[in-house]
Amino acid sequence: MSQKNNNSIPNSTVTRDLRQLDKGTDNIYESIVVISKRANQIAVDIKEELNGKLAEFASNNDNLEEVFENREQIEISKHYERMPKPTLVAIDEFLHDKVYYRNPSKEQD
Repeated sequence: MSQKNNNSIPNSTVTRDLRQLDKGTDNIYESIVVISKRANQIAVDIKEELNGKLAEFASNNDNLEEVFENREQIEISKHYERMPKPTLVAIDEFLHDKVYYRNPSKEQD
């Protein structure tokens, strides 16, 4: 899921107006469920991407004396540490209507 360099997503906690979060669903709890499920999807994608990149550096040796620093591996790790957290990305996507969601129980009515 290669994250784009999006400067509009903050890297730290931001105080949110709850009235903004429940505009799309008219229910703050439903909005939070949508955001949390999207955040889980983003986290899984990022984890798979990171594991794929770090798998290239895995060694079959269990010898602690042969551990060496790999600058490229360190840079990859730092890049992922600087990325916004999945929850912040999911909230931003939800507020900008970039998330598709539906509630089957509402569709039955």
